Amino acid sequence: MRRVAAGDEDAVTALYDRFGALVFKAARQVLNSRAEADDAVQEIFVRLWRTADRFDPRRARLVTWVMLIARRHLIDRLRRKGARPEQLGLDNRPEGMYLAAQSDTKPPSEASPRLRDRLRELPELQREVIERAYLQGFTLREVSHQLNAPLGTVKSALSRGLQRLRERFGSEKAL
Repeated sequence: MRRVAAGDEDAVTALYDRFGALVFKAARQVLNSRAEADDAVQEIFVRLWRTADRFDPRRARLVTWVMLIARRHLIDRLRRKGARPEQLGLDNRPEGMYLAAQSDTKPPSEASPRLRDRLRELPELQREVIERAYLQGFTLREVSHQLNAPLGTVKSALSRGLQRLRERFGSEKAL
């Protein structure tokens, strides 16, 4: 990312080669057409290039950071259109953004049921925050209002819940 921030075109190309398909898949899940998704991917990579100097590998893995930028951009794009991310339930949610953002590899096809099972194991607040923020597309501020909970509490619940999911999925991969 330091090379991307410095304007190294080869580094930007490598970033796109590594994450372009994943970002496109996320965009296609929430946008109506392939053309919209293509436009969004281009905008996301411009945003990644412009914010590359903010990436801190001590705070997040690169794939997590890329997907966070993508998610924010897609939600912003939907809001500009006056739309809300589709209220997808766990059963019909395309595999994707959360699991893909946690791994550099493509999630296995059984990921959705596994994710659903792991979410059920979380404490209620953590589960609610993750479902509303990641699966329903609400901002953490909106989740805070919906749950009538302080924003700091919502952020902590999200962080703890995601950490538990990472630990549980990581232990399953080791089996």
